[in-house]
Amino acid sequence: MALEHAILVSLLEKPGSGYELARRFDRSIGYFWTATHQQIYRVLKRMESDGWVEVREVSQQGKPDKKHYSVAPPGRSVLSAWLHEPIEPESVRHDLAVKIRGAAFDDPSDLIRQVERYQQIHSERLTHYLAGEQRDFTGPEAPAEPDAMQELQHVVLRGGIAYERMTLAWLDDVLATLHRIRAARADGRPDC
Repeated sequence: MALEHAILVSLLEKPGSGYELARRFDRSIGYFWTATHQQIYRVLKRMESDGWVEVREVSQQGKPDKKHYSVAPPGRSVLSAWLHEPIEPESVRHDLAVKIRGAAFDDPSDLIRQVERYQQIHSERLTHYLAGEQRDFTGPEAPAEPDAMQELQHVVLRGGIAYERMTLAWLDDVLATLHRIRAARADGRPDC
């Protein structure tokens, strides 16, 4: 997927300024497709010159005018074509998994600290996802009958929640294994 596709989806969900779009990437879509603010602005400029987005200047009191972006018909066509392309399985490149295997050849103490930090990050992300789900989809302020866009946003969020829960369960297993190996080595026992 290209950043352009993520931007088109976000702008179709809600048109807005580059700043608003960058904030959405920080808060939601960015958990599934990351981009810096500079990348977003650079791609928006290219999408504007390619005719994929329409730009409207919005006057602001005491501030420079801002650009308000929305998806133009050619942008919808590009997104539609991309949505119809077959999905290829993603290749997994996971530094942590290689480090865990490498722990067979070194003291796992530092790796234990790294895994605990990694676990904390995923725990915080799960907490953030659950709070967003409560706020936007399951809490008292959530729409009683969500539209298709909201249902699809929620199913992606549920996927993120399931992924974080799976990752945390795996990290618990990793830590238990690393602690067991470290203890066995400290006692002079052969590795498990």
